[in-house]
Amino acid sequence: MQSPEIDMALDEFRGTLSEALAEGGTQPLLRLTDEEIAVLDPDSLTECVAPTPRLTELSGEEREWVYATALRSLISREVVEIANIEELDGVLRAAEKAEAAGDTDAGERPSGVDTDLRVAPEVSLALTLRRTAARALAVEQHTSAGATHMLVYVHAEDLYLVERVTSGGLHMFTLAASAKDVADMVLLFIDPFEVADKDGRTLQLTPEQISTEDVGTALSEAINNALVVGQTVLLADAPGPLLTTYATEKALWTVYVEKPNAPTGIQARTVGKNSLRKMITKIITQS
Repeated sequence: MQSPEIDMALDEFRGTLSEALAEGGTQPLLRLTDEEIAVLDPDSLTECVAPTPRLTELSGEEREWVYATALRSLISREVVEIANIEELDGVLRAAEKAEAAGDTDAGERPSGVDTDLRVAPEVSLALTLRRTAARALAVEQHTSAGATHMLVYVHAEDLYLVERVTSGGLHMFTLAASAKDVADMVLLFIDPFEVADKDGRTLQLTPEQISTEDVGTALSEAINNALVVGQTVLLADAPGPLLTTYATEKALWTVYVEKPNAPTGIQARTVGKNSLRKMITKIITQS
C-alpha cells in the first residue's frame, strides 16, 4: 500500500493556525489508532518518536488485516477519500475469499493494489506537525497498569502539537496555543492524583549517588513507593534536560538533571504544583 502524500506547507499555515488558536484557545484536534497512522503515514513508524504499542503485539500477517480494517474505518469516518475505492474493495473481497478457502498467501494480497488516498485537512495537519518539529518533549508515565506516553511537538511560542498515546495504541492529538497550556497538560499527566503540594529542601546529588541509589532515606522511600513515575526529556539537536518525577500518596518528588552525563547539576526535592509547572515550562521553552 502506498503512503498518501502529506504535502501541507507548514510555513503557509503557521500564521493562520496561530490566529485560530489565539481566538479559540487550546483545542482537541482528532484521534487515530496505531494501525490508522500506519495506513496514513507508514514511514512515521520508524521516523517519528511516538510509540505504536498496539502494532508491536502483532505478527506481519496480522498487521496486514488490521491495516485493511483500519482503512475501512478511515473511509467510513470520511477521514480519507479513495479515488479507486472500487478496485481496492474488489481486492479485499478476493483476499477474504482466498483466506476462507485456505490460501496461506491471502494475508498479503490487500497490499497488492496501490491506493489513491486523499487525506482530510486536519489529519494532514497533525501528521505534518508531528514530522516537522525542530524540538519535541517526550513524557513517559509509568504506573502499575503499564506505560503511556505524551509527545509535545514545539513549532512556535504559540503553536504546539500534543500527542498522547495510550498503552492500547490510541493517539489523541491536541493543538495548544501556549507553553502554559502545554505545561498544564504535562503536569496533569505526571501528577494525575494532584499530590504535588509544597516545595521542600533541595538535595544536590552526583551521578555516583544516583547509580548506587545512595540518595537519602526520604527520596529512596518515594522511589520505592511511587504510584506514578514520570520521565520528561527534551529531544533536540543538543541534549536537553531530564526531569524524573515520583508521585506517592502524599507528595511528588522531582529529580532534575541539567545535562546528560554532567558531574554536577542533579537536584532532587519535593515540589508544589506551581514549581512543577515552572520546571515543565522551562524545559518546553528551552532552545
